[in-house]
Amino acid sequence: MMMMDDEMENGRSVYQDKPRTFPAVRSKSYSPLIFRILRQINPRVLAIFLLAVFGGVFYVGARTSPIVVFVFMICIISFCFAVYLTKWVLAKDEGPPEMSQISDAIRDGAEGFFRTQYGTISKMAFLLALVILSIYLFRTSTPQQEAAGIGRLSSAFITVAAFLLGALCSGIAGYVGMWVSVRANVRVSSAARRSAREALQVAVRAGGFSAIVVVGMAVFGVAILYATFYYWLEVDSPGSMRVTDLPLLLVGYGFGASFVALFAQLGGGIYTKAADVGADLVGKVEQGIPEDDPRNPAVIADLVGDNVGDCAARGADLFESIAAEIISAMILGGTMAQKCKIDDPSGFILFPLVVHSFDLVVSSAGILSIRGTRDPGTLGAIEDPMTILQKGYSVAIVLAVLTFGVSTRWLLYTEQAPSAWLNFALCGLVGIITAYAFVWISKYYTDYKHEPVKTLALASSTGHGTNIIAGVALGLESTALPVLVISVAIVSAFWLGHTSGLMDESGNPTGGLFGTAVATMGMLSTAAYVLTMDMFGPIADNAGGIVEMGHQPESVREITDVLDAVGNTTKATTKGFAIGSAALASFLLFSAYMDEVSSFARVPFEQVDIAVPEVFVGGLLGSMLIFVFSAWACSAVGKTAQEVVNEVRRQFIERPGIMEYKEKPDYNRCVAIVASASLREMIKPGALAIISPIIIGFIFRILGNITNQPLLGAKVVASMLMFATVSGILMALFFNTAGGAWDNAKKYIETGALGGKGSDCHKAAVTGDTVGDPFKDTAGPSLHVLIKMLATITLVMAPVFL
Repeated sequence: MMMMDDEMENGRSVYQDKPRTFPAVRSKSYSPLIFRILRQINPRVLAIFLLAVFGGVFYVGARTSPIVVFVFMICIISFCFAVYLTKWVLAKDEGPPEMSQISDAIRDGAEGFFRTQYGTISKMAFLLALVILSIYLFRTSTPQQEAAGIGRLSSAFITVAAFLLGALCSGIAGYVGMWVSVRANVRVSSAARRSAREALQVAVRAGGFSAIVVVGMAVFGVAILYATFYYWLEVDSPGSMRVTDLPLLLVGYGFGASFVALFAQLGGGIYTKAADVGADLVGKVEQGIPEDDPRNPAVIADLVGDNVGDCAARGADLFESIAAEIISAMILGGTMAQKCKIDDPSGFILFPLVVHSFDLVVSSAGILSIRGTRDPGTLGAIEDPMTILQKGYSVAIVLAVLTFGVSTRWLLYTEQAPSAWLNFALCGLVGIITAYAFVWISKYYTDYKHEPVKTLALASSTGHGTNIIAGVALGLESTALPVLVISVAIVSAFWLGHTSGLMDESGNPTGGLFGTAVATMGMLSTAAYVLTMDMFGPIADNAGGIVEMGHQPESVREITDVLDAVGNTTKATTKGFAIGSAALASFLLFSAYMDEVSSFARVPFEQVDIAVPEVFVGGLLGSMLIFVFSAWACSAVGKTAQEVVNEVRRQFIERPGIMEYKEKPDYNRCVAIVASASLREMIKPGALAIISPIIIGFIFRILGNITNQPLLGAKVVASMLMFATVSGILMALFFNTAGGAWDNAKKYIETGALGGKGSDCHKAAVTGDTVGDPFKDTAGPSLHVLIKMLATITLVMAPVFL
């Protein structure tokens, strides 16, 4: 056994002399029903149908606003660019048969996951849609809806349709991320056999395809909803709804996106960590086979888990971030335009759509700036992949600053305040700087090139306990700088908007909140490129696993190792970016919630007094919700991991031929068990997040009626939302940074520092990494979505609280 361990330690498998392939690794491929139907349609008929659909879309857009037509055009061009990226990536070869067989097994696992997870989520979405329909059929209408002649039935179906469309688009965003990553991984592996730069380019363009589709769908979906409602309800016609009130009808879209993203992120996090633990404990420890050995049924689930937790879930996460930010900014823009009596408010309402359309353009330029080279070899100091990625990000940032200035001058110029557009352009610059700051802070605390992770690694030399203590301390400390950055960004953007010169009828400045909204748009103005860098990580990780399992030359593995290491850094920085954007977006959604309550209650609702006992209790309940949710998410990882361990053990016992490569492990069975178990475990924390604000608001609404406090339910929910947002931001920062630092402290020791791999110091670091896994890959990312979903659900359910 010691000899076996020595051989494994030196990177050699004791099974290298045996054949490395199975008779039939791949089972029958699966594709969603809609894709199978489309394949059976005659191409000409399909082309005519698509032309008719796009013609109808552009007709409705033209009847709405030329700005909407511009957004449609950018989105469609971007989708064509995404198709080009797909064809370019898929045109690359898959390498030798042993690599393509491993990739096929990962692809099967991904398809098994998709069937299980999204099938369950869709059922829950339809059930919640019925609940929303029932609530809206018995609620009161706003004065604006009554004036426009929109009854309860129409309002109910509008909200439900928006919710289902948001859920559908969020689900597609997740599937697109999964689809491209499981096809690009083997092509990156093959490209690494020829050139390091080519491998980098393939991985970036594969991630770029997914990112462009995700952002494009978020913008296109909101734009189609807006244009459809504008045309159908004959907005701005005599006796109909005003355009400034139209964005409130879109809140269901944001809630649907948040709903799917929460379960995708929560379930994906549970999935990937449970599969990781199961593969290691049974395969590596009990059976003595290498970590990436294809005989281990859970190894494929582990590799799929990288795609589940980082590609599919992060795609859904950023999709709902952008959707929620667009809708809340449209609501605030419409409210401000109405207060200021601006003649043509469409520019302020549609500004978020234009900004994110330009995001597609500037991010595409950043992706194309990363080119291949004919010179083969490893990535040396001159061609550090992180430097290359950052150059692409710099291209996107510079173009984003320029397009942001053009957008503000085009859409936010008004005769009432001629210089207001310049103030709002500066607000966008504040957001862009904030994004840069968050990326740098995350990198500083999680990259082992910097002092915090080195200090954590040094703490491992004195034992497991000191490693845990140091990691917790690092995570707690890491919340300070991001909070300071967020605070400065919110105050600066609010002040710039406040002094823009826009006044209401009474002469009071009204641009503050919209300035904060513009800053959030600035932070997300390169979201597609940031998502590209995030998608790059798991694709490179999978490529490294395929290279190792396929027994490629050491020089190839060196290239994929470098790409994998950079991928870990980009994933950590993207999480920092995600929580920063979530913080700003939640502030906007909170303001939008107060505006909506004012519309329903027909009285001003501008302040929440936490000195009122019931309101303070609502805040306590909001903070409690964050801690309980986090606890359940972490414990779910442990429970699901037990099921993975039992399944892998069963297969090794019942199929002894697996060890001799005579029987194929049942990858799909293991993936289905992991997916269903993770979904089962995620229902409890997910239900807690959805039901809590509704129950709390309804109970305090009844209490308010008894004590003659008509807005008590809405005030308590606002307090709950406020405290939950603050607690959630801090908790997510702690989880993400502590988990990332523990992981990279282990990697730093594995480079040979402090005794290297296999030393006591390394064992202590592995313990810290194990503790940090559910922190950074389950609870932390799920909190990003939770704090935004709480805001969107309160927007949709506001009538229940009044």
